[in-house]
Order: sequence, then C-alpha cells, then structure tokens
Amino acid sequence: MLINPDEIIETIKMIEMENFDIRTVTMGINLRDCADSNIKVLNQKIYDKITTYAKNLVETVEEMEIKYGVPIVNKRISVTPISTIAGTCQETDYSSIAETMDKAAKEVGVDFIGGFSGLVHKGYTKGEKNLIKSIPAALSKTDRVCSSINVATTNAGINMDAVLEMGDVIKKTADLTKDNGAIGCAKLVVFANVPEDNPFMAGAFHGVGEPEAVINVGVSGPGVVKNVVDKIPEADFSELAASIKRTAFKITRMGELVGNSVSEELDVPFGIVDLSLAPTPAIGDSIANILESMGLERCGTHGTTAALALLNDAVKKGGAMASSHVGGLSGAFIPVSEDQGMIEAAEVGALSISKLEAMTSVCSVGLDMIAVPGSTSKETLAAIIADEMAIGMINKKTTAVRIIPVPGKGVGDYVEFGGLLGRAPIIDVNQFNSDKFVNRGGRIPAPLQALNN
Repeated sequence: MLINPDEIIETIKMIEMENFDIRTVTMGINLRDCADSNIKVLNQKIYDKITTYAKNLVETVEEMEIKYGVPIVNKRISVTPISTIAGTCQETDYSSIAETMDKAAKEVGVDFIGGFSGLVHKGYTKGEKNLIKSIPAALSKTDRVCSSINVATTNAGINMDAVLEMGDVIKKTADLTKDNGAIGCAKLVVFANVPEDNPFMAGAFHGVGEPEAVINVGVSGPGVVKNVVDKIPEADFSELAASIKRTAFKITRMGELVGNSVSEELDVPFGIVDLSLAPTPAIGDSIANILESMGLERCGTHGTTAALALLNDAVKKGGAMASSHVGGLSGAFIPVSEDQGMIEAAEVGALSISKLEAMTSVCSVGLDMIAVPGSTSKETLAAIIADEMAIGMINKKTTAVRIIPVPGKGVGDYVEFGGLLGRAPIIDVNQFNSDKFVNRGGRIPAPLQALNN
C-alpha cells in the first residue's frame, strides 16, 4: 500500500484535531480444540490457548501506535462461541468459563474479550441452554467478558422462545450488577443475522468459518466526517455523499495499514476492516452531530432517518473502495450513552425509542446502549427485542439490542458508566403491554426473502 506525503499530513490533522482513531484491534482465537467433558480441564485449555496466542498482542499494537502515530483505543480478543465447546461438559453452570476468559484477558492485557455467546435462531442445543442461563452470573463475576446471543436470521426467522428468555436474562443481569448501574447489560447484546468477524464489543465472537487465529480491525472517525460535512454547508446531497465517501476511503486505508502490520508482526492472518463510525462521549466525536451538520436542528427530528441512510451508505461505499476485505458490521453506530449528541437529543425529547428503532432500519446495528426504567418488565424488553429482530430479518441485515433496565432509576434520571460507555439518560418505553404477544412462543417464520436459492 503506497502512502503519499499529503495523506500523512492529512492523517496527522485528523488525529490531532478531529478525534480520529483506530477503535480496536481484535484477535479472534479458535477454541474448538479446547472442548472437554471436564469443565476444569476445559478451563485450563482455554486459558492456555488464549494466553499463548495473544501474549504479544497488546505490545505489538502499542508498537504500531508509536510507528504510525495513530491512537488505537482498545485491544480485544474474540473466541469461538462458548456454547459450542462447552456442550459436552457435565457441569451446567458455565460462569467459571467466563471467569477463565476474564483471567486470561487480564493476563494478556486486553480491554475486552467476547465470545461468551450462543446462536439459537432455529433452536437450542444443551450447551446453548446452559450458556444462556449462566449469563447473569457470568457477567456479574467478570470485568472484561462480553456476551451475545443470536436469536434470528433472515433464513430461519425469529426464535421467540429465546427472545422472551433474553428479556428475563437482561433483567437478571441488571439486578446482579445494580451496584454498578446494571453495567452487566452493557456487555450483553441480542442479535439478528450476527456476523462471524465483528471486532466490536459486545457482539464479537470468532465464527466457525474463521481460521485458527485472525486479526480484525475496527476503525472510527465521526469527528473527521463531521469536519468534512461542516466545510460544505451548501452542498447538495450528491456532493455531500461524495465527500463522505472520500473521507471513509482515507479512514479505511489507515485501518487496513495497521491491521496488516499487526498481522505480519504476529504472524497471524489479517481478516477484515470494519468500517463502522463508532462515536465516543468526547465532544466532536458524535454521529448525531454529523446528522445535525447536514441540516437537522436536532438528531431525532423528521429527516433523521434519511440523513443516517445517506451517511451509512457513503461510509460503506468509500470504505469498500479502500479495502478488499471489509466485514463485521461496517457503517454508523448509534449507541445513545456513547454519543454526546445522542444524549443531548434524548434530553430535549427529540430522540425516543421509536425514532431510534426507525433509524436502525438504515444503520449498522440497532438499539444500542439504551437505558430504560428499571421497572420495565421482561416481556416489554422481549417485545423491544422482537421488533428489532424483525427489522433485521426482513431487511437481510444485522440488527441488535443492547438495552439496560437500570434498577431504581426512572425517566429523567441518568446512569453513569464512564470511559467509552459514557452516560445515559433513562428513556421512556411504551406503557401498553405486549405480554400476550411475546408469550405465544415458537418461531416467527422466515420471510419470503429467505427463499433465494
């Protein structure tokens, strides 16, 4: 990859003035050969493999930060979904596996480790049933472990039994971590059409089609894109889209350069660049502010979904031209607590769950880092999940829900997480119940779009 001097100068400006960073370098590690019926043996194998493969990950990434002068915010690990390797265990409580993952993550120095996960879109195995039941305890006992469950796909439909169970799991996780603002729920996500190569938490895991180990990179840069939009206030939509595409191209080139360099240094294959614009609570690093720079008074007003669609599409097109290996989620994230502009929009009533749901039909993921009253029932949580899964299923796209019912909190209150997770205003939910609907059970059938062979 050839980098000319002008690009170097431009990159320095993006870093110093526009909050540009590489959000994460994530090493995926296959754990299928760790399977064992004895959970103590399984745990030892998991610990040994993670600490062997990732022992130089953080050091190498930090060397790349110095070499290229680009901040790399998080170093992470994703592993094979634990439900697939723990199914032969006689033990039914898998929380000790999460503790082993947490111990290994701390040993090698990564920020998060994902893969306490299961895929149940068409039904449960024994391992998946045990894993889901273990999630509340697992997330309450660990600091760096993230969990995800895929409950729907376009080809299989929506497993509504799993959706209802995840509503219950979220409530239990919130209760067990209530002393920390229900932070366990910030590390738990429910998916439709989950990707196997996602480097972002909380949904990262190492898919079955992946190699023994792999390096995936997640780029960022909302501040860089906002600066470009600010410079052309009178541009029409075609020019606006073209400018965002060019910017996404530059951001992605930097991500691929870093990913390839880490890959070569560790002798681990390079996987993908995830193009996602991932905001932070820092001022000027907001997706909402980009949309407002396009001409919206507040993110959430009429026109927001159209503006987000333009942004997401332009980012994908620009990034796809810069890299032959684009994957993961790729687009624009809209996590409420992690985006200062989203927080402000929610505070003034411009942004509601209903509007956020509409926005998810055109963005990368879904209802992300949304805090709701602690009194919200498991059935209401399940119904919110079901709506989001339907959007993903029908539109053949990844959608997800990371929702946090904060015990003891109501509308008008706040919950503080700190760091990249930020702070969130408690958002109201619809007061009419959906209990009978979500308790029907079974599977919502796959749509006609599934018949594409």
